[in-house]
Amino acid sequence: MPDLSTDTGGIRSPNPFWLASAPPTNSGLQVQRAFEAGWGGAVWKTLGTPIRNVSSRFGGHTIGGVRGAGFNNIELITDRPLEANYREIAETTRLFPDRAMIVSLMFETREEWREHIARSIDAGADGLELNFGCPHGMCERGMGSAVGQEPAVNERITSWAVEFSTVPVIVKLTPNVSDIVPHGLAAKRGGARGVSLINTIKSLIGVDIDRFVPEPRVGGASTNGGYCGAAVKPIALHMVAALAREQSFGLPISGIGGVTNWRDAVEFMLLGASSVQVCTEVMLRGYGIVEDMIDGLEAYLATHGFASVSEMIGKAVPNFREWGELDLNHETIAKIDPAKCIGCQRCVAACHDGAHQCIHPQEGTRVPRVDEDECVGCNLCQIVCPVTECISMERVEHAVPPASWNEHVADPSTHPLRPKKGSHG
Repeated sequence: MPDLSTDTGGIRSPNPFWLASAPPTNSGLQVQRAFEAGWGGAVWKTLGTPIRNVSSRFGGHTIGGVRGAGFNNIELITDRPLEANYREIAETTRLFPDRAMIVSLMFETREEWREHIARSIDAGADGLELNFGCPHGMCERGMGSAVGQEPAVNERITSWAVEFSTVPVIVKLTPNVSDIVPHGLAAKRGGARGVSLINTIKSLIGVDIDRFVPEPRVGGASTNGGYCGAAVKPIALHMVAALAREQSFGLPISGIGGVTNWRDAVEFMLLGASSVQVCTEVMLRGYGIVEDMIDGLEAYLATHGFASVSEMIGKAVPNFREWGELDLNHETIAKIDPAKCIGCQRCVAACHDGAHQCIHPQEGTRVPRVDEDECVGCNLCQIVCPVTECISMERVEHAVPPASWNEHVADPSTHPLRPKKGSHG
């Protein structure tokens, strides 16, 4: 069987699947049940000065028929006594010494960081995750994303943690920035052994249009929360990949954001993550989802000839490029399989109203016609088609030499020009 063990900045686990710091890691009994189910690691729910959480605190909405695909929370860090947390961490690490126990921390002063880093390590932490990402409640108090959005503060507090810690320190980055790279580099300058990302995105999940109150309601009001779940995966993938391809970065990454199954996890790892963290999908479906994740990853590795997880990490990074580096000579057109077409005409409506007016209905047949000379290969028809593999995008050749396009890209002062349609070879 392929080797599923991973090493993220010196934090080793028997498989790359970790629980993210959140409600599923709020207590010892929960984490112990998760480890029994097969999770390779867990990031304990953030420890700090305990607060009182609100009720209600979660919100969700349906995307494409999937309930909870977009998820929002206004819950903060632990509301349980620190003594209870440390006692349960110690008990869990004693029962499961082969699993990765990472303790998430969020404090204000240098001395608080010193004290609670020592207590976390004494309790058995294999690593520490500095929570620089929380976008609500804590940031108003100068913590969470208030730290993560300021590279200098990120670097300074990271350096404190590294100074006080005898175990690896990773920094959890906020996505609430325009460019993730400076913030990852700040963590590196502070001495972090790795980073995790993304934390939740500042958001409002919706509004009760009868009560005129944003969701989730706390009495007669609400506040912004952290957006997560399957819907945020594209943002998370982009930020993970942006750091992975930054040559001056070079630290291990724990990927977070919208992981719902083994395929999602593989995407994160191909873009540079050595471990993946899961929260929302566990909240919706339970710890048992890790069994399918492990089975799926094992099958994927075997099918692609990888002997270990480490062999696949970052395989897709070289193919993530700037727009101007793409091959403008590559051209595809839509092909409709008549045997699979059900005649719904969705592709016709989408193409005429949202794309390039190249798919047309045909009299006497349910199958639309593609005007190949006008098709630009935008993929919209394939996306809206309800039948799997009914529409394919097929490569075509044209008569324009590649250099005639790419020369425009090489000169930033010149707009890239697309050859006139109809010039196919």
